[in-house]
Amino acid sequence: MVPMSWYLALGAVLFTIGAISVIVKRDILSMLLAIELMLNSVNLTLVTFSSYFQELSGQILVFFVMVVAAAEAGVGLAIVVLLFRNRQTVDVDQASMLKL
Repeated sequence: MVPMSWYLALGAVLFTIGAISVIVKRDILSMLLAIELMLNSVNLTLVTFSSYFQELSGQILVFFVMVVAAAEAGVGLAIVVLLFRNRQTVDVDQASMLKL
């Protein structure tokens, strides 16, 4: 049996990789993938604690997080497609020019 600390360490590493990727990357698609990685690391942590405490509430919360992540991916990809149509790039710096 794998100890709970290994799952929590894996979740922390995945979240850290996702957070660093959001900060470093300048491409919107890479940033969306990094956000998905962060959400999945939180899901792993929730399932770990849910299994440890023998509660189903954590697994139900994971289901809702996955639904929100799917909706976020759909809306985010639609925004990326519209940005690419207007600017011919998916660079974050070009997207900030839309504020003007």
